[in-house]
Amino acid sequence: MNDIASPAAAAAASADPAAPPMSKGMIRRIIFSSSVGNALEWFDFSVYGYFAGIIAKQFFPMHDEWLSTLLAIATFGISFLMRPIGAVVLGIYGDRKGRKAALTLAITLMMVGTLTMAVMPPYAMIGLAAPVLILVARLVQGFAVGGEFGSATAFMVEHSPTKRGYYASWQFASQGLAAILAAAFGAMLTAWMSPEHLGSWGWRIPFLFGVLIGPIGYYIRSHLDETPEFLAMRQRRDDPAKPTDPTASFGSQWVNLLLAIGIVAQSTVGVYVLQLYMPMYAVKQLHMPAAVSFGAVVLNGGLQLILSPVMGAWSDRIGRIRIMLGTSIVMGLLIYPMFALLQSCPTVGWLLLLQGMAGILKAAYSGPMPALMSEIFPTHVRSTGLSIAYSIGVTIFGGFSPTIVETFIHLTGDKLAPSYYVLIAALLSGLSLAIVAWRRRHSGRGEAMLYSS
Repeated sequence: MNDIASPAAAAAASADPAAPPMSKGMIRRIIFSSSVGNALEWFDFSVYGYFAGIIAKQFFPMHDEWLSTLLAIATFGISFLMRPIGAVVLGIYGDRKGRKAALTLAITLMMVGTLTMAVMPPYAMIGLAAPVLILVARLVQGFAVGGEFGSATAFMVEHSPTKRGYYASWQFASQGLAAILAAAFGAMLTAWMSPEHLGSWGWRIPFLFGVLIGPIGYYIRSHLDETPEFLAMRQRRDDPAKPTDPTASFGSQWVNLLLAIGIVAQSTVGVYVLQLYMPMYAVKQLHMPAAVSFGAVVLNGGLQLILSPVMGAWSDRIGRIRIMLGTSIVMGLLIYPMFALLQSCPTVGWLLLLQGMAGILKAAYSGPMPALMSEIFPTHVRSTGLSIAYSIGVTIFGGFSPTIVETFIHLTGDKLAPSYYVLIAALLSGLSLAIVAWRRRHSGRGEAMLYSS
């Protein structure tokens, strides 16, 4: 029996009982169109993180190399401040106009941000305009990404009342694929290009690749039908006898919102610390070759790509909280010893072991997570709730995590700082999951309390 499924699933099933089952081709289009934006987001952000040192020299030249790198990383983090704004605007837009409309707008804005990164002249050519425009591009992309997760997840889960976990898990499987592609670009370009060519123009190649992917996603999204669950909700909303205003009813969701933000913590820290930051950590703190560090990330991303759908489908059978809470406990117990061993024995084998463990636990936690979050919020505020919860969670626990960890190491010399950050996130997410489970078990209305509108 699922931890939280019955009310939302029943609502979806009642949307159109006579609807014929979807073809495999339609299922593939739904999954691809919904996950391509998430993949593009993580590919772009991963590439930015991997080449932060080069980007710092190109757009943030300073006499102090550490300060230059920190400015580049901080610009990466500042873009996350736009996510909550984008979440509110695009989330409400998705709940009013439809998931399809929000997804089409989001990927358009994301392409603008990625294209700007690919073609922006360096500081040496246009001066202060270069870092300013880079910052603007990151802000635009942060705004777009803010509404991407909520609308895409809602689009996936509202097409299937019985396979929500499997469908929505592709959000994070796509992150694994993006991590593999970004790390592959990083490893190949670092190995095959001279430092001069890589620093002058080679780092732009991955961003140009991202620009080419965007139009494919836009085309597919613009040719898909709206979800049956949203259409049924809109029909009820347009009924004069039962008006529903998403902005008016979202105020009752603050408890669910706080719980969803807490649930996001472990997932986002697992990406930004254990995946995105690790190549820089391995090179700067452990003095490993860059190609080796990128290879370890490929292992992490590959496990996430393969296992996320497996874990999502499994959660449809045995429950989401059961899997995710167990993962939080295992992560909390193992993360410090793993980093301590890596610091004492900074070898390729220990790095691969850490990244392999991180990839398995990331998939086990994040595969079921989008479906669980979508089931917390009712249909008429689902896009808004998902977008705001995910954006705030990623902004607080993810966007500035490389900056925080790097600064802590610089000031204290403690190379175990990443493990502390991951441990805190695991504890917070575990507590949030336990509260969700407790509310379900101790409510007189059972699961229904989580869908209060």
